[in-house]
Amino acid sequence: MIRIDFFCSDKSIEGFEISGHSGSAEAGLDIICSAVSSAAYMAANTITEIVKCKAEADVSDGFMSFHVKSKLSDAQQILEGLKLHLEALAADYPDNIKVTLRRCQNA
Repeated sequence: MIRIDFFCSDKSIEGFEISGHSGSAEAGLDIICSAVSSAAYMAANTITEIVKCKAEADVSDGFMSFHVKSKLSDAQQILEGLKLHLEALAADYPDNIKVTLRRCQNA
């Protein structure tokens, strides 16, 4: 199962972590993993390269962590869009994707 945690303060998303594999197909052929990965990379790259927002990222096999380090409304809108997209995928594939919202420790 792919687990997606969004880290939220009072009114904003500060980051996300994605871990696991959907298990719906072999590695390299799994369209569910591809959809989640593609959306996450698009959001992270847009935030850092287009919006120019500072962020920390960590990526390894079956894991991606991304945390925004500044409060820019454009970054928040992109993260909200990512959340909506991944929630829609989770609704379509409930046995393969779980999305959770978590309160930030510093909120």
